[in-house]
Amino acid sequence: MTLIYVPYLIILVLAIVFLMAAIRVLREYERGVIFTLGRFTGVKGPGLIVLVPFAQQMVRVDLRVIVHNVPPQDVISRDNVPVRVNAVLYFRVIDPERAIIRVEDFMAATSQLAQTTLRSVLGKHELDEMLVERDRLNADIQSILDRQTEPWGIKVANIEIKDIDLNDNMVRAIAKQAEAERLRRAKVINAEGEQQAAEKLVEAGRILAGEAQAMQLRYFAALHDIAGERTSTIVFPLPMDLLAHFQRMTTPPEARG
Repeated sequence: MTLIYVPYLIILVLAIVFLMAAIRVLREYERGVIFTLGRFTGVKGPGLIVLVPFAQQMVRVDLRVIVHNVPPQDVISRDNVPVRVNAVLYFRVIDPERAIIRVEDFMAATSQLAQTTLRSVLGKHELDEMLVERDRLNADIQSILDRQTEPWGIKVANIEIKDIDLNDNMVRAIAKQAEAERLRRAKVINAEGEQQAAEKLVEAGRILAGEAQAMQLRYFAALHDIAGERTSTIVFPLPMDLLAHFQRMTTPPEARG
C-alpha cells in the first residue's frame, strides 16, 4: 500500500529541490549577475528571482558602501623620513556586471591598488605636507583610485589617512624643531614689543619736552605711585636742569669763564 505513494513522494522531493535551486530572493541592496551555460545574460534584482536549475548560475553583488581598512604601509617621504601610514577606504559597486566579469576579485584588487597608490602618492611629499595637508592628499589618492577602478565598475567614495607613525628618534627631532620654532617666535615677539615700547617712549619724550610743567606733573605722579607702596626705600626723581643749576653755583667764576 505504501509503495503507491513512493512515486508521489519522489516527485514532491524533486519539486522541492527544483524550487530551492530555481528561486532566489535578493534584498534591496543586492543584485544578481546571471550566467546561462557560462554566458552572461543580465543583471537581476532586487526581489524574487527565478533561475533555470543547473543551466543558470547567479553571483550576488552587494551595492552598499564597503569600508576597508588599508593595512599599514612603510613609506619613505621625499625628505627621506621613514613613516608607517594606514588609511580607511570607502568604495561601492556601481556596475555589478563589470565588477564580476572584468576583475577576478574586486575586493582584493581594490585593496591592493589602494596600498600601492598610498605608497606612491605619499612618497612624493615631505613629512610636513603629510601632517598638515591631509585633506589634499586624501583628495589626490581618491581621484587616482577612482580613475583606475572605474573600468571595474567600482566607485571610490573617499579615502582617509588615519595614522602617520614615526620612530622615536624622529619624534624627538620634530619636538626639538618645534621647540626651536617657538623660541624663535618668542624672541621675535619680544623684539617687536621692545621696538614698539621704544617708539612710544620717544613719542612721550617729545610731548613732555614741549611743556616744562608736564615734566613736573610726571614727577608728582611718580611720587604718588611710590608713596602708595609699602617700602622703606623711596627713589626720588631729581630733575636734570636742577642738577645743572647746582653745578653752575658750585663752579668758581674763573672756571666758568
